[in-house]
Amino acid sequence: MLSAKVQGNLCSPKQAARLSRAVAPLFHTSTHGYPAGIRIGLVASLQHNGSSRAFSTTPITNFKEVFPIKETEHIRETPPSWPHHGFTEEEMLSVVPAHRPPKTWGDWAAWKFMRTCRWGMDFFTGMKKEQKVDKANPTTAIQTIKPLTEAQWLLRFLFLESIAGVPGMVAGMLRHLHSIRRLKRDNGWIETLLEESYNERMHLLSFMKMCEPGWFMKLMLIGAQGVYFNGLFLTYLISPKITHRFVGYLEEEAVHTYTLAIKQIDDGHLPKWSDPNFRIPDIAVKYWHMPEGKRTMKDLILYIRADEACHRGVNHTLSNLNQNDDPNPFASEYKNGQSPPKPLLKAEGFEREEVL
Repeated sequence: MLSAKVQGNLCSPKQAARLSRAVAPLFHTSTHGYPAGIRIGLVASLQHNGSSRAFSTTPITNFKEVFPIKETEHIRETPPSWPHHGFTEEEMLSVVPAHRPPKTWGDWAAWKFMRTCRWGMDFFTGMKKEQKVDKANPTTAIQTIKPLTEAQWLLRFLFLESIAGVPGMVAGMLRHLHSIRRLKRDNGWIETLLEESYNERMHLLSFMKMCEPGWFMKLMLIGAQGVYFNGLFLTYLISPKITHRFVGYLEEEAVHTYTLAIKQIDDGHLPKWSDPNFRIPDIAVKYWHMPEGKRTMKDLILYIRADEACHRGVNHTLSNLNQNDDPNPFASEYKNGQSPPKPLLKAEGFEREEVL
Protein backbone atom coordinates (compact mmCIF):
# COMPACT_ATOMS: atom_id res chain seq x y z
CA MET A 1 0.00 0.00 0.00
CA LEU A 2 1.00 3.60 0.11
CA SER A 3 3.92 3.85 2.50
CA ALA A 4 5.25 6.82 4.36
CA LYS A 5 8.06 6.93 6.88
CA VAL A 6 7.09 9.03 9.85
CA GLN A 7 9.68 10.33 12.23
CA GLY A 8 8.82 10.14 15.91
CA ASN A 9 9.46 13.83 16.56
CA LEU A 10 6.84 14.84 13.99
CA CYS A 11 3.95 13.84 16.28
CA SER A 12 2.91 15.77 19.35
CA PRO A 13 1.72 13.79 22.41
CA LYS A 14 -1.88 14.69 21.57
CA GLN A 15 -1.46 13.49 17.96
CA ALA A 16 0.18 10.29 19.17
CA ALA A 17 -2.78 9.61 21.46
CA ARG A 18 -5.21 10.10 18.56
CA LEU A 19 -3.13 7.80 16.39
CA SER A 20 -3.09 5.07 19.02
CA ARG A 21 -6.88 5.21 19.24
CA ALA A 22 -7.11 4.89 15.45
CA VAL A 23 -4.77 1.88 15.47
CA ALA A 24 -6.50 0.04 18.31
CA PRO A 25 -9.41 -1.36 16.25
CA LEU A 26 -7.00 -2.95 13.78
CA PHE A 27 -6.04 -5.69 16.21
CA HIS A 28 -9.52 -7.20 15.83
CA THR A 29 -10.62 -9.05 12.71
CA SER A 30 -13.87 -8.55 10.88
CA THR A 31 -16.17 -11.36 9.78
CA HIS A 32 -14.84 -11.07 6.23
CA GLY A 33 -11.27 -11.65 7.30
CA TYR A 34 -10.12 -8.06 6.80
CA PRO A 35 -8.66 -6.07 9.69
CA ALA A 36 -11.55 -4.31 11.39
CA GLY A 37 -11.37 -0.55 10.96
CA ILE A 38 -9.55 -0.54 7.64
CA ARG A 39 -11.19 1.23 4.73
CA ILE A 40 -9.28 1.02 1.51
CA GLY A 41 -7.97 4.53 1.26
CA LEU A 42 -5.01 5.97 3.06
CA VAL A 43 -3.25 2.96 4.56
CA ALA A 44 0.16 4.04 5.72
CA SER A 45 2.97 2.09 7.25
CA LEU A 46 4.36 3.70 10.38
CA GLN A 47 7.84 2.45 11.07
CA HIS A 48 8.85 2.92 14.67
CA ASN A 49 11.57 1.02 16.53
CA GLY A 50 11.78 -1.55 13.75
CA SER A 51 8.07 -2.47 13.73
CA SER A 52 5.33 -1.52 11.29
CA ARG A 53 1.59 -1.33 11.56
CA ALA A 54 -1.28 -0.17 9.37
CA PHE A 55 -3.97 2.32 10.23
CA SER A 56 -6.97 3.93 8.66
CA THR A 57 -8.24 7.46 9.05
CA THR A 58 -11.78 6.22 9.72
CA PRO A 59 -12.84 3.69 12.39
CA ILE A 60 -15.13 0.79 11.49
CA THR A 61 -17.99 2.35 13.47
CA ASN A 62 -18.17 5.13 10.86
CA PHE A 63 -18.26 2.73 7.89
CA LYS A 64 -21.41 3.37 5.88
CA GLU A 65 -23.23 2.05 2.86
CA VAL A 66 -21.41 3.66 -0.08
CA PHE A 67 -24.51 4.09 -2.25
CA PRO A 68 -27.65 2.99 -0.34
CA ILE A 69 -30.79 2.17 -2.30
CA LYS A 70 -33.29 5.02 -2.33
CA GLU A 71 -36.62 3.70 -1.04
CA THR A 72 -39.71 5.22 -2.68
CA GLU A 73 -43.42 4.54 -2.43
CA HIS A 74 -43.89 3.04 -5.89
CA ILE A 75 -40.54 2.18 -7.52
CA ARG A 76 -39.23 -1.28 -6.68
CA GLU A 77 -36.01 -1.38 -8.69
CA THR A 78 -34.15 0.50 -11.44
CA PRO A 79 -32.64 -2.01 -13.91
CA PRO A 80 -29.43 -1.29 -15.84
CA SER A 81 -29.84 0.94 -18.89
CA TRP A 82 -27.48 -1.37 -20.79
CA PRO A 83 -28.13 -4.96 -19.67
CA HIS A 84 -25.03 -7.14 -19.84
CA HIS A 85 -24.95 -9.45 -22.88
CA GLY A 86 -23.24 -12.25 -20.94
CA PHE A 87 -20.33 -14.61 -21.59
CA THR A 88 -19.94 -18.35 -21.69
CA GLU A 89 -17.45 -19.92 -19.29
CA GLU A 90 -15.35 -21.02 -22.25
CA GLU A 91 -15.13 -17.44 -23.54
CA MET A 92 -14.08 -16.08 -20.15
CA LEU A 93 -11.41 -18.74 -19.62
CA SER A 94 -9.96 -18.20 -23.11
CA VAL A 95 -9.03 -14.55 -22.45
CA VAL A 96 -5.27 -14.06 -22.18
CA PRO A 97 -3.00 -11.01 -21.82
CA ALA A 98 -1.75 -9.72 -25.15
CA HIS A 99 -0.11 -6.68 -26.70
CA ARG A 100 -0.48 -4.93 -30.05
CA PRO A 101 2.99 -3.71 -31.09
CA PRO A 102 3.09 -0.02 -32.08
CA LYS A 103 3.14 0.39 -35.86
CA THR A 104 3.04 4.17 -36.26
CA TRP A 105 4.44 7.14 -34.38
CA GLY A 106 0.95 7.72 -32.96
CA ASP A 107 0.84 4.13 -31.65
CA TRP A 108 4.28 4.60 -30.12
CA ALA A 109 3.26 7.83 -28.39
CA ALA A 110 0.08 6.20 -27.02
CA TRP A 111 2.05 3.19 -25.76
CA LYS A 112 4.72 5.27 -24.04
CA PHE A 113 2.14 7.49 -22.37
CA MET A 114 0.30 4.38 -21.19
CA ARG A 115 3.52 3.08 -19.62
CA THR A 116 3.91 6.41 -17.81
CA CYS A 117 0.37 6.13 -16.46
CA ARG A 118 1.04 2.56 -15.34
CA TRP A 119 4.13 3.71 -13.45
CA GLY A 120 2.03 6.38 -11.74
CA MET A 121 -0.60 3.85 -10.65
CA ASP A 122 2.08 1.51 -9.30
CA PHE A 123 3.66 4.36 -7.38
CA PHE A 124 0.50 5.79 -5.85
CA THR A 125 -0.89 2.37 -4.91
CA GLY A 126 2.37 1.36 -3.23
CA MET A 127 3.33 -1.61 -5.42
CA LYS A 128 6.78 -2.83 -4.45
CA LYS A 129 9.51 -3.89 -6.85
CA GLU A 130 9.21 -7.58 -5.99
CA GLN A 131 5.46 -7.43 -6.70
CA LYS A 132 5.95 -6.25 -10.29
CA VAL A 133 6.28 -8.41 -13.39
CA ASP A 134 9.11 -8.56 -15.90
CA LYS A 135 9.66 -5.09 -17.41
CA ALA A 136 10.48 -6.62 -20.79
CA ASN A 137 6.92 -8.00 -21.10
CA PRO A 138 4.82 -5.68 -18.93
CA THR A 139 1.41 -6.61 -20.39
CA THR A 140 1.90 -10.37 -20.81
CA ALA A 141 4.19 -11.62 -18.00
CA ILE A 142 2.32 -12.83 -14.88
CA GLN A 143 5.16 -14.07 -12.66
CA THR A 144 6.08 -12.06 -9.59
CA ILE A 145 8.41 -12.66 -6.65
CA LYS A 146 5.88 -11.55 -4.05
CA PRO A 147 2.06 -11.51 -4.39
CA LEU A 148 -0.17 -8.59 -3.52
CA THR A 149 -2.61 -8.73 -0.62
CA GLU A 150 -6.39 -8.58 -1.00
CA ALA A 151 -6.34 -4.99 0.27
CA GLN A 152 -3.70 -4.00 -2.28
CA TRP A 153 -5.71 -5.58 -5.08
CA LEU A 154 -8.88 -3.75 -4.09
CA LEU A 155 -7.00 -0.46 -4.02
CA ARG A 156 -5.65 -1.09 -7.53
CA PHE A 157 -9.06 -2.17 -8.80
CA LEU A 158 -10.67 1.00 -7.45
CA PHE A 159 -8.00 3.25 -8.93
CA LEU A 160 -8.06 1.47 -12.30
CA GLU A 161 -11.84 1.42 -12.70
CA SER A 162 -12.30 5.01 -11.53
CA ILE A 163 -10.35 6.24 -14.57
CA ALA A 164 -11.32 3.44 -16.99
CA GLY A 165 -14.86 4.80 -17.12
CA VAL A 166 -13.70 8.18 -18.40
CA PRO A 167 -12.58 7.52 -22.05
CA GLY A 168 -15.89 6.14 -23.31
CA MET A 169 -17.82 9.05 -21.83
CA VAL A 170 -15.43 11.67 -23.24
CA ALA A 171 -15.38 10.09 -26.70
CA GLY A 172 -19.15 9.53 -26.75
CA MET A 173 -19.82 13.10 -25.60
CA LEU A 174 -17.52 14.64 -28.21
CA ARG A 175 -18.89 12.48 -31.01
CA HIS A 176 -22.43 13.39 -29.94
CA LEU A 177 -21.61 17.10 -30.09
CA HIS A 178 -19.78 16.60 -33.39
CA SER A 179 -22.82 14.84 -34.85
CA ILE A 180 -25.35 17.55 -33.92
CA ARG A 181 -22.93 20.31 -34.87
CA ARG A 182 -22.29 18.91 -38.35
CA LEU A 183 -25.88 17.63 -38.76
CA LYS A 184 -24.59 14.17 -39.60
CA ARG A 185 -25.16 10.67 -38.28
CA ASP A 186 -22.49 9.05 -36.14
CA ASN A 187 -23.01 5.52 -37.54
CA GLY A 188 -23.24 3.75 -34.21
CA TRP A 189 -20.09 4.87 -32.41
CA ILE A 190 -21.75 6.89 -29.64
CA GLU A 191 -23.82 4.03 -28.21
CA THR A 192 -20.86 1.64 -28.03
CA LEU A 193 -18.65 4.22 -26.34
CA LEU A 194 -21.27 5.17 -23.75
CA GLU A 195 -22.03 1.52 -23.04
CA GLU A 196 -18.32 0.92 -22.46
CA SER A 197 -18.22 3.77 -19.97
CA TYR A 198 -21.32 2.41 -18.21
CA ASN A 199 -19.79 -1.06 -18.02
CA GLU A 200 -16.60 0.28 -16.44
CA ARG A 201 -18.67 2.15 -13.86
CA MET A 202 -20.42 -1.10 -12.94
CA HIS A 203 -17.00 -2.61 -12.26
CA LEU A 204 -16.25 0.28 -9.92
CA LEU A 205 -19.60 0.05 -8.11
CA SER A 206 -19.09 -3.68 -7.55
CA PHE A 207 -15.70 -3.14 -5.92
CA MET A 208 -16.99 -0.21 -3.88
CA LYS A 209 -19.49 -2.60 -2.28
CA MET A 210 -16.48 -4.41 -0.81
CA CYS A 211 -14.71 -1.38 0.61
CA GLU A 212 -15.18 2.33 1.19
CA PRO A 213 -12.38 4.62 -0.03
CA GLY A 214 -10.85 6.89 2.60
CA TRP A 215 -10.38 10.60 2.19
CA PHE A 216 -6.86 10.31 0.77
CA MET A 217 -7.97 7.82 -1.89
CA LYS A 218 -10.91 10.06 -2.78
CA LEU A 219 -8.55 13.02 -3.23
CA MET A 220 -6.32 10.93 -5.50
CA LEU A 221 -9.32 9.90 -7.58
CA ILE A 222 -10.52 13.49 -7.93
CA GLY A 223 -7.08 14.62 -9.07
CA ALA A 224 -6.60 11.68 -11.44
CA GLN A 225 -10.04 12.09 -12.97
CA GLY A 226 -9.55 15.82 -13.46
CA VAL A 227 -6.24 15.36 -15.26
CA TYR A 228 -7.43 12.32 -17.19
CA PHE A 229 -10.73 13.82 -18.39
CA ASN A 230 -9.20 17.06 -19.63
CA GLY A 231 -6.25 15.25 -21.21
CA LEU A 232 -8.54 12.87 -23.10
CA PHE A 233 -10.81 15.76 -24.09
CA LEU A 234 -7.93 17.55 -25.77
CA THR A 235 -6.34 14.48 -27.36
CA TYR A 236 -9.68 13.30 -28.78
CA LEU A 237 -10.20 16.68 -30.40
CA ILE A 238 -6.71 16.48 -31.92
CA SER A 239 -6.58 12.79 -32.87
CA PRO A 240 -9.39 10.30 -32.08
CA LYS A 241 -7.30 7.57 -33.72
CA ILE A 242 -4.40 7.95 -31.27
CA THR A 243 -6.80 8.27 -28.34
CA HIS A 244 -8.55 4.99 -29.18
CA ARG A 245 -5.15 3.34 -29.49
CA PHE A 246 -4.24 4.65 -26.04
CA VAL A 247 -7.48 3.25 -24.60
CA GLY A 248 -6.72 -0.07 -26.28
CA TYR A 249 -3.38 -0.13 -24.48
CA LEU A 250 -5.13 0.85 -21.23
CA GLU A 251 -7.43 -2.14 -21.62
CA GLU A 252 -4.41 -4.37 -22.25
CA GLU A 253 -3.18 -3.29 -18.82
CA ALA A 254 -6.59 -4.04 -17.31
CA VAL A 255 -6.67 -7.56 -18.79
CA HIS A 256 -3.15 -8.15 -17.49
CA THR A 257 -4.05 -6.85 -14.02
CA TYR A 258 -7.06 -9.13 -13.64
CA THR A 259 -5.18 -12.11 -15.07
CA LEU A 260 -2.47 -11.63 -12.45
CA ALA A 261 -5.10 -11.44 -9.71
CA ILE A 262 -6.74 -14.67 -10.93
CA LYS A 263 -3.38 -16.44 -10.96
CA GLN A 264 -2.66 -15.37 -7.39
CA ILE A 265 -6.08 -16.65 -6.31
CA ASP A 266 -5.37 -20.00 -8.03
CA ASP A 267 -1.95 -20.17 -6.38
CA GLY A 268 -3.51 -19.74 -2.94
CA HIS A 269 -1.99 -16.33 -2.18
CA LEU A 270 -5.37 -14.66 -1.54
CA PRO A 271 -7.09 -16.95 1.00
CA LYS A 272 -9.76 -14.44 2.03
CA TRP A 273 -11.14 -14.44 -1.51
CA SER A 274 -10.99 -18.25 -1.65
CA ASP A 275 -12.99 -18.57 1.56
CA PRO A 276 -16.34 -20.28 0.76
CA ASN A 277 -18.05 -17.79 3.10
CA PHE A 278 -16.85 -14.80 1.06
CA ARG A 279 -19.79 -13.22 -0.77
CA ILE A 280 -19.57 -10.97 -3.78
CA PRO A 281 -21.99 -8.00 -3.93
CA ASP A 282 -25.57 -8.57 -5.11
CA ILE A 283 -25.17 -5.73 -7.61
CA ALA A 284 -22.57 -7.85 -9.44
CA VAL A 285 -24.70 -11.01 -9.34
CA LYS A 286 -27.64 -9.15 -10.91
CA TYR A 287 -25.64 -7.25 -13.53
CA TRP A 288 -23.71 -10.24 -14.88
CA HIS A 289 -26.55 -12.72 -14.22
CA MET A 290 -24.10 -14.93 -12.34
CA PRO A 291 -25.52 -18.44 -11.81
CA GLU A 292 -25.61 -20.28 -8.50
CA GLY A 293 -22.31 -21.93 -7.71
CA LYS A 294 -20.43 -19.39 -9.84
CA ARG A 295 -20.41 -16.42 -7.50
CA THR A 296 -16.90 -16.44 -6.06
CA MET A 297 -14.42 -13.58 -6.23
CA LYS A 298 -12.57 -15.44 -8.97
CA ASP A 299 -15.79 -15.72 -11.00
CA LEU A 300 -16.41 -11.98 -10.62
CA ILE A 301 -12.90 -11.15 -11.83
CA LEU A 302 -13.36 -13.53 -14.78
CA TYR A 303 -16.45 -11.59 -15.88
CA ILE A 304 -14.70 -8.25 -15.45
CA ARG A 305 -11.59 -9.43 -17.30
CA ALA A 306 -13.78 -10.57 -20.22
CA ASP A 307 -15.37 -7.10 -20.31
CA GLU A 308 -11.92 -5.51 -20.46
CA ALA A 309 -10.89 -7.87 -23.24
CA CYS A 310 -13.91 -6.68 -25.26
CA HIS A 311 -12.98 -3.06 -24.68
CA ARG A 312 -9.41 -3.86 -25.72
CA GLY A 313 -10.52 -5.32 -29.04
CA VAL A 314 -13.12 -2.60 -29.67
CA ASN A 315 -10.77 0.34 -29.14
CA HIS A 316 -7.90 -1.15 -31.14
CA THR A 317 -10.42 -1.77 -33.97
CA LEU A 318 -11.91 1.74 -33.79
CA SER A 319 -8.40 3.15 -34.00
CA ASN A 320 -7.92 1.29 -37.30
CA LEU A 321 -11.01 2.86 -38.92
CA ASN A 322 -11.69 6.15 -40.66
CA GLN A 323 -12.81 8.30 -37.73
CA ASN A 324 -15.23 10.50 -39.71
CA ASP A 325 -17.06 8.19 -42.09
CA ASP A 326 -16.71 4.49 -41.20
CA PRO A 327 -19.61 2.83 -39.39
CA ASN A 328 -19.12 1.03 -36.10
CA PRO A 329 -18.77 -2.66 -37.08
CA PHE A 330 -19.84 -3.87 -33.63
CA ALA A 331 -23.25 -2.18 -33.90
CA SER A 332 -23.92 -2.85 -37.60
CA GLU A 333 -25.96 -5.39 -39.57
CA TYR A 334 -24.04 -7.06 -42.38
CA LYS A 335 -25.38 -7.59 -45.91
CA ASN A 336 -24.59 -11.31 -46.04
CA GLY A 337 -26.36 -11.98 -42.75
CA GLN A 338 -23.21 -12.63 -40.76
CA SER A 339 -23.04 -11.60 -37.12
CA PRO A 340 -21.06 -8.53 -36.04
CA PRO A 341 -17.42 -9.30 -35.15
CA LYS A 342 -16.67 -10.37 -31.58
CA PRO A 343 -13.82 -8.36 -30.06
CA LEU A 344 -13.39 -10.58 -26.98
CA LEU A 345 -10.62 -12.75 -28.38
CA LYS A 346 -9.24 -10.31 -30.98
CA ALA A 347 -6.67 -8.73 -28.67
CA GLU A 348 -4.99 -6.60 -31.36
CA GLY A 349 -8.32 -5.50 -32.83
CA PHE A 350 -9.66 -6.05 -36.34
CA GLU A 351 -8.05 -4.35 -39.30
CA ARG A 352 -10.32 -2.15 -41.39
CA GLU A 353 -10.49 -4.58 -44.32
CA GLU A 354 -11.58 -7.40 -41.99
CA VAL A 355 -14.76 -5.68 -40.81
CA LEU A 356 -15.73 -3.29 -43.64
